[in-house]
Amino acid sequence: MKTYVFLSTLLIASSLSVSQAQTISSPIVDDDGILNIVDKPFDVNRFVIGRDFHENKFSDQDKGLQGMADCYFNMSDASDGIKQNFKLCKKLGLNTIVSAVGPHLTGKDWMRMSDEEIDAYVKKMVEDGGKSDAIVGYHICDEPSSLAFPKLAKAVEAVRKYAPGKMATINLYPNYATLWTLDQVKSQLGTRTYKEYLEQAATVIKPDMISYDNYMIQYSMDQSDSKRTAQYYSNILDVREVSLKYGIPWWNVVSGNQIRHYTVIPTMSNLLLQAYTSLAAGAGGIRWFTYWKGGYGYTPIDAEGRKTQTWHYLREVNRQLSILGPIMKTLKSTGVYFTNDFAGKNVPQLPGEHVKSIKCDEPLMVGEFLSKKGNRYIMIVNLSLERSARFIVNTIVDDERLFVVNTGEQKPYFEEINNIKLKSTSMLGGSKEQHDMAKERAYWLPAGGGVLIKCSGQIHHD
Repeated sequence: MKTYVFLSTLLIASSLSVSQAQTISSPIVDDDGILNIVDKPFDVNRFVIGRDFHENKFSDQDKGLQGMADCYFNMSDASDGIKQNFKLCKKLGLNTIVSAVGPHLTGKDWMRMSDEEIDAYVKKMVEDGGKSDAIVGYHICDEPSSLAFPKLAKAVEAVRKYAPGKMATINLYPNYATLWTLDQVKSQLGTRTYKEYLEQAATVIKPDMISYDNYMIQYSMDQSDSKRTAQYYSNILDVREVSLKYGIPWWNVVSGNQIRHYTVIPTMSNLLLQAYTSLAAGAGGIRWFTYWKGGYGYTPIDAEGRKTQTWHYLREVNRQLSILGPIMKTLKSTGVYFTNDFAGKNVPQLPGEHVKSIKCDEPLMVGEFLSKKGNRYIMIVNLSLERSARFIVNTIVDDERLFVVNTGEQKPYFEEINNIKLKSTSMLGGSKEQHDMAKERAYWLPAGGGVLIKCSGQIHHD
C-alpha cells in the first residue's frame, strides 16, 4: 500500500514543475489541447453519435437528414446504396454506413453462406454503395450468435479487401440474451457466459468495434428494478474490459424511445444517464435506438416526420456528446468506480487510483482517465434519475485544484470548482450549516447528468 501511494505521488509530481506546484492562482493550462479538438467528418475513428442502421424511411428524406444534423448526430441512418442522398450527407457532415439492398442478414443467414458467397455478397454491397466520401463503412449483422462468428470474420475480411480503410459494423447481443444450451435451440449467445461471448467476438471476428445494445435503463423502470439496473452497468464494465484487453473501441447502443409500451418513456434525465455512463467508461460512440417512429412510441421523429419533445431532449444530450465525445477519444480509460453498490453488488467502488473519496448523498459513477501527456481527468455521473447531486471530490493530492470542462458553449472552457464567494450574503443562507456548506468546494449535477474534470495536481488555497 505504501508503495502504491509513493508511485502515485511520484507520477503526479513528475508531471509538474516546482513552480507549477507552487502557483495557486494561475489559470489552468490546456496542455493537452482538449478545448480545441475539432471533430473530423468522414473519419472511421470519429466519436460516433448515431442511430440504428436501417435505411432512410423519412417521408421527406432530405428533411429527415437535415433533422439528424440539427439534432447533433454525426452518423446518418444506413443507405442501401440507392436511396440515400450522399451529397447532402457530405454537406451536413453525416458519416454514412451502407447496407445491402433488401433485408439485413441475420447470423443464421451468414452461416448458410459459403466463403465464396460471402466474398461476392460483400463485393456487391461495396460496389452498389458507390464511392462517396460520406461512406465510412458497411453494415454486416445485428445480434448474431457466437456460432456465426467464423462466417462474420470472413465478411469483415471481405470489407477490408474491397473497401480498405472502411469499417464493418456488427452489433452484438446484450448480457440479458439467453446463454448456451445443449442443443443450441433456445440459445441466443451460444456461449456459457456473456464474457465468453465477448471474448469470442474479439478473437474470432477481430471486429473494428465492439458494439452492443442494452435497454435496461428503461426496462428497469428508471432503475427502480435493482436486478435489471445491475445488468446495465455490468454490461458496460464487461465490454469495457474486453475492449481494453484487445485494443478494440466500443460503442453503446441505448434507448432513445419507449422500448415497450409498458416501460418508462425517454426523458432528459434517462437520456443523459445513458450518454454519460457510456462516456465515463470510455465508449467511442453512442447510437440511439430508434430515431424514426417505426413500431415504437415516444420517438424523436413521429410517423409524419415531425419533431417530438423527445427530439428536443435528445438534441441537448447529443450536443453535449458532440463536445465531450471527441475529447474522450483522446483519453485512456484507467478505471471505473462507484460510490456505493447502487449499480450492483459486484461493481468496483472507490477509492480509485486518483480519486480517494467523494462526499455525496446520491450514487455516483466515476471514470478515471489519462491523457497522452500523463494528465489526469475524471468523469463523474449522477446515477439518480430523481434528484440533483451535490458532490465534493477528494483526490490523492490533498485540496487539489479541479477544473470542470464546461459544455455550456459549443466551444468548451475550463471552470474551476471553488468555494462560493458572493457579495450578497442572502445567497449563503441563514444557518451556520448553510454558511459552512458555502465554504466547501462542491459542484452540482442534474439527475442523470455528468461532468468531465481536469485534475491539475496543484494545491488549492482560499
